Amino acid sequence: MELVSIGMVHSPYRDKSAAPFQGRYSEERAALEIYPQFVDALKDIDKAEYLIVFYWCHQAQRDILQTKTPHGPDVRGVFACRSPNRPNPIAFCAAKLLGREGNRLLVQGVDAVDGSPLLDIKPYSSKLDSIENVPFRGDKFAK
Repeated sequence: MELVSIGMVHSPYRDKSAAPFQGRYSEERAALEIYPQFVDALKDIDKAEYLIVFYWCHQAQRDILQTKTPHGPDVRGVFACRSPNRPNPIAFCAAKLLGREGNRLLVQGVDAVDGSPLLDIKPYSSKLDSIENVPFRGDKFAK
């Protein structure tokens, strides 16, 4: 298996401690730089209002299998939470597409640290990407 970086995230967050808990609650803007060999893949990207951005958490610890979360005192396995520290630190966020300038996408709502390798981008669709009323049991956001 081989992953190829398609670009790089340019964000105001210099390290993990500066990044927001969830990007969707942030007003900060970021740029997704797409490498020249992948620019053709941006055709029609401006038709999307939101993007699902997949990136590599390059500052994550890959040997952690259990961690505490902000949702309570319990320790969870990393496959049962969204910690960036995990064997394969792949993360994603839904970001608002503000515009395109050549090979750069201007977005809002990214929680990636500056310099994070960009793995993939997909258009967000509320019909395909959202399942209503499905909380994680024990999550403080569960209703």
